[in-house]
Amino acid sequence: MISYSFPGKVVLVTGSSRGIGAGVLSAFARAGATCVLHYWNDPDGANKKDAEALAAELRALPNAPTVHTLDADVRDAKQVEALMAQVKELCGGLDVLVNNAGIIRDRTLKKMTLDEWHAVIQTNLDGVFHCCKYGTEILRDGGRVVNVASVAGMVGFHGQTNYAAAKAGVIGLTRVLAKELARRQITANAVAPGVVQTPMLGEIKPEVMAEYLKQIPIGRLGKPDDIANAVLFLASEESGYITGQVLPVTGGWV
Repeated sequence: MISYSFPGKVVLVTGSSRGIGAGVLSAFARAGATCVLHYWNDPDGANKKDAEALAAELRALPNAPTVHTLDADVRDAKQVEALMAQVKELCGGLDVLVNNAGIIRDRTLKKMTLDEWHAVIQTNLDGVFHCCKYGTEILRDGGRVVNVASVAGMVGFHGQTNYAAAKAGVIGLTRVLAKELARRQITANAVAPGVVQTPMLGEIKPEVMAEYLKQIPIGRLGKPDDIANAVLFLASEESGYITGQVLPVTGGWV
């Protein structure tokens, strides 16, 4: 079993109050990193509640890591700029930036509303741009950027024009960012999860899910830990000569 260690490293995972983001942040916490748990403070307060619960759980770990909980709407550039200023003030800088925050609003192109298109593009693509733009300003030389894309951005699925377009955009952004940051020895890579067991799956119809499962050679859905393992590798010292790449974590689907 490979065991990664991140003592003295500061890690920010966007959208880490639940789902894949929570799994990734928890893995970094167990590996000794100082963690910034980011969430969007939604009107009903559900994300904040989840963030506080996860932070309490992580702070109760043996050799408890430092966990900061910060909120920002990644769609808003000014809020992201303020978020990074807070990270700089609290932690002195950043070593690993994981852009995970995302939503789905699935519907066929014919039925998709403009609001559904813009909501996904603004969160899943604009949000990554904002976090990369302002996050790399406080990212230390030799740092890591890992963007959470999706197999949807590589293949394209029925009813996901908005999601597939956003995730394909994240892949393109990652490849350019890798070249632009290379002089600072910062790597930029993406992971492309397949279908992962998270609350977001509740928005996918059971019959569609059954069809997805048939196409996964390994015979099961992914788990947040599966994605976390890939992210930690790309954030580690061992991956220092890997940049501008997309790592599918799909159970063999792609």
